[in-house]
Amino acid sequence: MPADAPATSWSPYEPRPRSTVVGDLRVLRGLRGPWQDAPRDILVHVPAGAETSGRRYPVVYLHDGGNLFDEATSFTGEWRVDETLLGLAEEGLEVIAVGIPNAGDPGRGAEYTPYRARPWKGEAPYPSGMGSAYVRFVAEQVKVAVDAALPTCVDRPSTGILGSSWGGLISLWAGVERGDVFGRIGAMSPAVTPGQSPIYRRLRRLSPVPERLYVDMGDHEGSFAPTPREDRAWSREAIVAARNLRDAVEASVPMTSGRLRYVEDAGGIHQESAWARRLPDALRFLFEDLG
Repeated sequence: MPADAPATSWSPYEPRPRSTVVGDLRVLRGLRGPWQDAPRDILVHVPAGAETSGRRYPVVYLHDGGNLFDEATSFTGEWRVDETLLGLAEEGLEVIAVGIPNAGDPGRGAEYTPYRARPWKGEAPYPSGMGSAYVRFVAEQVKVAVDAALPTCVDRPSTGILGSSWGGLISLWAGVERGDVFGRIGAMSPAVTPGQSPIYRRLRRLSPVPERLYVDMGDHEGSFAPTPREDRAWSREAIVAARNLRDAVEASVPMTSGRLRYVEDAGGIHQESAWARRLPDALRFLFEDLG
């Protein structure tokens, strides 16, 4: 392990009652994130036989790690990342997936937003604007520890980052601030909440240009709204924001280049079930040229 790598320990994932994990899932312990320096357990899903295959594997870093692999730890359902990875492996596409748990409430909002912001939709004030510190944590601590322990492709063209909602927003920010590390960017239902719109300007001049960039949005993202009227309004706002993001990134990554994909999902809601359904195609697009 490099001398500057963080002190960590690895262990097999311990299933809970009603756990739904499949495949080789491991836990990386000993990393402290930027929110209150709190330790968190990083989840890493490894292809079967990876360490004896003689190969090196691309890596995707994902946010909201508790919602990715196991129904027993999820908020409102899991992304089925492990099932998706096993299915993609059968197609010949093998990827190491790293799940980084969020910092809880209110730390999640603090770490996943690039800019200090005003409350959204009349909510109480929340901590925000720690996105740069969080991206450094992923790039300089999580990635270093994973690369030291597993047969990863460490280069930028083989390294992706992906998330949903605020996790989609912070994935785009990773492309802005650490495009030297993350060459493949995925933003599912990205939440450009009040105060975060300056990211549009930054996305127009991405450098270096991502190898692949994926953005999607459902047309029923307001499904959690308290009234049907607000549901319709929030859903319209979400589509407008997604199209603005598409237009912004297209200034750096033209659609004609084949490096950008934008998807509007008919009936797609703002929930893990929708992201799980779209995840296989998102990962295929992001990594298929490495298979």
